Amino acid sequence: MSLRTIADKVDRGERLTREDGLALFASHDLLTIGRLADLANQRKNANRVYFAANQHINPTNVCILRNTCVFCSFARMPKEDGAYTRSLEEVFAEADAAKSNPTREFHIVGGLHPKLTLSYYTDMFRGLKARHPQVMIKALTAVEVAHLARIEGLSTRDVLLAMKESGVSTLPGGGAEVFSPAARATIADRKLSGDEWLAVHREAHQLGMPSNCTMLYGHVETMEDRVDHLLALRALQDETGGFLTYIPLAYHPDHNELGETLGRTGTATTGFDDLKNIAVGRLLLDNIPHVKTHWPMVTPFISQIALGFGCDDLEGTVVFERVYHEAGAPTPMWLSYDEIVTLIRGAGQEPVERDSLYRTVRTFEGYEPKVQARVPSEGPAPQGALFQIEHRNTASARRKQPVATAVDGAE
Repeated sequence: MSLRTIADKVDRGERLTREDGLALFASHDLLTIGRLADLANQRKNANRVYFAANQHINPTNVCILRNTCVFCSFARMPKEDGAYTRSLEEVFAEADAAKSNPTREFHIVGGLHPKLTLSYYTDMFRGLKARHPQVMIKALTAVEVAHLARIEGLSTRDVLLAMKESGVSTLPGGGAEVFSPAARATIADRKLSGDEWLAVHREAHQLGMPSNCTMLYGHVETMEDRVDHLLALRALQDETGGFLTYIPLAYHPDHNELGETLGRTGTATTGFDDLKNIAVGRLLLDNIPHVKTHWPMVTPFISQIALGFGCDDLEGTVVFERVYHEAGAPTPMWLSYDEIVTLIRGAGQEPVERDSLYRTVRTFEGYEPKVQARVPSEGPAPQGALFQIEHRNTASARRKQPVATAVDGAE
């Protein structure tokens, strides 16, 4: 009966309540929840499914929160095995892959390094824009912004202004985890509070810097925690209108203290819960235009199904995804341009390439992929693919040292 009441509200376009959100998470009727979310998405985005040709860059995995974010598989202490910090020239060399690929976005996140200054990042952003003026920069989570403000003795607003002036267009949504103080006390007790995370994004929006928003699920949070988190995002969006997309992020329990403590090693979230989080997010977040599935976390094939559960963004080519692979994600490190088009069409949807601001770059009427669907795997791009992954400058570096980053940088 509760779903019938919710269905009536969705049909009428009414905003759902906290009680509605709890009922949705409590229900096992996934197909009905998915149908309602698909209806809500169709009203906003019709059959369009967006993706970006994007490249991930992780300048350092050194992080002062290494021993307190117990869900993190990526951070390292400065002298720990696998710790690395790249020079600007090394970052620019990795970014050179964009010269031969149709890259539209650099996604830049990392650990909270105790000695890297704001100028390191602003010089990086300016250097990237000078070398690749056609590529937009999405960079630094709210946690990284607040960290730079602390070590520089600046306000977070000043840091955001410096980032914007040096070429950053948007902020990723990582570091939110789940806003519940009780859950944060267990998984990340020294990280920004939920209110502090929201405050950084509020300032970014006021400065004309849109951002993404996320929720990490599948760890110690309750269903009440999930709903309250989503409602806090919805309230800020009512205030600023600055969130572009919502991304539910699945917790991976391998290679981290929390997974060992919970006895969850080797047991990730279920496909049922992955799809439910997409659908409930779409239904509760009626004022956020897009909902993204992060295929490196839940597999390309669950993400393809999610396109019928309220999702309209398949992430992107993601060259190279390191965050969740360090936590044991078995998914490929990238997808080719043609594989993404094929996945979207296979779900009966219309692929649309976008930039960081969701402006249309390309549509695909009459386009025939040179590479048909295959089981994606790490390795060279298939013969004939339009999107050839070329990491000439980083292959040796990846062999010499683990490439990893703090979990805040997921999206």
